[in-house]
Amino acid sequence: MLEVEVVNRSGAEADVDAVVALAREVLAAEGIEDGELGITFVDTDEIRALKQRHLGVDEPTDALAFPIDGRDELPAGLPRQLGDVVICPQVVGAAWRGPLVHAVLHLAGYDHGAGMEARERAYVE
Repeated sequence: MLEVEVVNRSGAEADVDAVVALAREVLAAEGIEDGELGITFVDTDEIRALKQRHLGVDEPTDALAFPIDGRDELPAGLPRQLGDVVICPQVVGAAWRGPLVHAVLHLAGYDHGAGMEARERAYVE
């Protein structure tokens, strides 16, 4: 079973059920149905600080992914720690699906490129 922990400290409303459902759908289609995933909604200042700290770019962004296990082999009985997705509702607005899918695919082990773009289109179009 995929355990999803959601935290909203953005100050904005978020359709948590829809976000969790889409994350589960993407991961299941990628063959990942067990593990732990964190989704955090943050404001513009916090996502800007995270992007600066982790990517060296001082600007807000729509979403960030912090993968942990990806598709690595794990010892038997150890739960898969997929990692965390951080989303900024103030940046994504109603167009949250694309950034969420992009970030979740990073957690599933995808890097930028044609393969990832094809997978994104499959979920967003």
